[in-house]
Amino acid sequence: MPINSFTDYPMSWKPDKRALKRPLYRSLALLLEHDITNGLLAPGTKLPPQRELADFLDINFTTITRAYKLCELKGLIYAVTGSGTFVSPSAARSITISKDKISKECIDLGFVASFEQTNTTVAEAAKRVTEKRYLEQLFNYNEPTGIPHQKIAGLEWMKAFGIHADTEHMAIVSGAQNALAIALVALFEPGNRIAVDIYTFANFIEISRMFHIQLVPIPGDEHGMLPDELEHQCLQLDVHGVFLMPSCSNPTTVMIPEKRKKELAAIIQKHHLIVIEDDIHAFLAAGIREDYGQPMFQLLPEQTVYICSTSKSICSGLRIAYMVFGDAYQEKIREAIFNVNVKTSSLDAEIITELIISGKADAIVAEKIRLAQSANNLFKEFFPISHNTGHPLSFYRWLPFSGKGNASHIESFFLDKGIRVYHSDRFLSGAGTQSQYLRIALSSTHSLEELKKGLEILKGQLSEMDG
Repeated sequence: MPINSFTDYPMSWKPDKRALKRPLYRSLALLLEHDITNGLLAPGTKLPPQRELADFLDINFTTITRAYKLCELKGLIYAVTGSGTFVSPSAARSITISKDKISKECIDLGFVASFEQTNTTVAEAAKRVTEKRYLEQLFNYNEPTGIPHQKIAGLEWMKAFGIHADTEHMAIVSGAQNALAIALVALFEPGNRIAVDIYTFANFIEISRMFHIQLVPIPGDEHGMLPDELEHQCLQLDVHGVFLMPSCSNPTTVMIPEKRKKELAAIIQKHHLIVIEDDIHAFLAAGIREDYGQPMFQLLPEQTVYICSTSKSICSGLRIAYMVFGDAYQEKIREAIFNVNVKTSSLDAEIITELIISGKADAIVAEKIRLAQSANNLFKEFFPISHNTGHPLSFYRWLPFSGKGNASHIESFFLDKGIRVYHSDRFLSGAGTQSQYLRIALSSTHSLEELKKGLEILKGQLSEMDG
């Protein structure tokens, strides 16, 4: 088709052909990245079909394909089979969630902390560790996957969650985020696809983008990811893995019951997928929720990497997590641990071990559950309807709302009102949705009184929006 015929043709993106340089695909990808990151192409924009854009630019179709693929690997765009290619919801900004500094007057309902009121018990355990005869042995490079007695303590801790393994098939790493990075480095290649929930852990979205892993959003319901939808995507695309948070999904608070786990396991086994099971909230489900059942790891031990962080259950600042894996992944994960970490702090791991062996860890968990129950009861007073879904002891809530404006503006609006909250767009793994939510952290304030004040502000501002 002659290029002149496109002069008045409506297209969502018309790059300047004169700006293209060789290699054309890389130059085109840079133009697309520039227009996305500078706000010229809004999140959710449907890009021109590849053949249409090729005709417009009078270049080869495969050049467009390669350019789109580069931007897809960077997390700037995503493709939906049968629908087209779209600008990612978070393409123009970082969605990493961290404990950023905010004013002392601002109430933090965004970052999910861990009810830090129990850290006095942790400090006491740290003092006992400094008095141990073998203290100096905790300061060297030895045992990169963890000192044997620390690994045994970790395995004992995870028995309550249904994990049965040995010290050769587990490792101690520096928190769940570190474990996710190790799993991606060890078991996936750039361009591989991982199936995730439509709304998933924001930092997993970011770390996947860093490693050029493509995320495939899978619809779900109140029981988690839908098996038929996972099957459909596996038949359409070359999917390599699946990321699940079965005990309490972040951000939606959904818990996957055992029946759904078994249905998913059948699809996962059929398509030989690698499972990354981020089970940091197991302490809120195992032995508490009857329908929790067993971890995915016990259903598919040779296909699953199980991650059990102690950051939410025991202490967030020590950054200790356990990875459990089968024979097939053992060597690759050990190599990745050494190359990424060299090793995790044995001193920090010893403090966690001391808490587990002494029984103090169980007392900390009991106190955190009590605090979580109180915080959720308080949230229910302000937002009774929204509390009926998801895990009742979650450290955060998933609150639907009907505000107008983009995610950045909405978050800035609430920040100006004295509270930090996070918009649902931070957690979108792919396609945007018509619905909007706020993730409300319940575990980051210094007291229930401060949480109540924050929820009062939130309730008042949402009422004004609705009005």
